[in-house]
Amino acid sequence: MIKIGIPSKGRLRKDTLSIFKNKNLKILSERGERDLFGYIKGNKKIKIVYLHAREIIERLGDGSLDIGFSGYDLLKESELNIQNKVIINKKLDYGNATLVVAVPDEWIDVQTLADLEEISFDFKDKKKSRLRVATKYPNLTKEFLFSKGVTQFKLVPSLGATEVYPFTGSSEILTDITSTGETLKANNLRILKDGEILLSQACLMSSKKITKKKNIQNIIKLLSK
Repeated sequence: MIKIGIPSKGRLRKDTLSIFKNKNLKILSERGERDLFGYIKGNKKIKIVYLHAREIIERLGDGSLDIGFSGYDLLKESELNIQNKVIINKKLDYGNATLVVAVPDEWIDVQTLADLEEISFDFKDKKKSRLRVATKYPNLTKEFLFSKGVTQFKLVPSLGATEVYPFTGSSEILTDITSTGETLKANNLRILKDGEILLSQACLMSSKKITKKKNIQNIIKLLSK
């Protein structure tokens, strides 16, 4: 049995399914479109599993998936022991987005990370608190800010629409993934001039634990063409 993970919703799902369609690999399921499992027509030994894109990374890491489609950002956000168990077979031409640092428009004196560092010390010295950063990417955010000399902050885990956090008193600033930046602009947020953390795109990936399975490499080559 070969197990392939496909994102369960959104543009990643739609664009990934297009790859299978273009390769004449028809995906069938027993219960219709909402089924979380499927298989390739003519070959029930190739099982399709629909999962959250983050979950696909985890399952590739533990070997319960053989092949998966997910975002480069989610791979780099995962723990190092997971990253070391996943192979990027091909970077794909969809799912393009950038992880960025954004601040409220009203913070007119904060244009760069150097400005942010200064503000963070003001918070510590004057308000006796740390600058709060809302994010769904705590590992990448912490690593990036520390590498740029911004150390006086506290991460606030985001569970939903991160762009609202600064305006509900939950954080001062945020990091978020964006394709065009329009959602941030529409919510009165501005990307710092040097606030680009990571460029991301969809990737075809595989687990390093698959080497003993037959025909895996043939499937990867077919999906990579």
